[in-house]
Amino acid sequence: PVRKKSRTFYSAEQLEELEKMFQEDHYPDNEKRREIAAVVGVTPQRVMVWFQNRRAKWRKSEKLSVKSNKKHPTSSVQSA
Repeated sequence: PVRKKSRTFYSAEQLEELEKMFQEDHYPDNEKRREIAAVVGVTPQRVMVWFQNRRAKWRKSEKLSVKSNKKHPTSSVQSA
């Protein structure tokens, strides 16, 4: 029987480091993922999944901010 991977819980320090790396690069390559994994203390596979999930969250928030901007456009210059 196939066993599902148990959920990985990250400490505040690990999340802080991952978020910092995410701000620098949304798509770290294999070597960068290994470096991040060594710093954070998880496997490169876990880092890859974290970045996939974080990008999804980022895209969702980007979409929502675009929608809210359409509902509440900034005051545009109107002709008098």
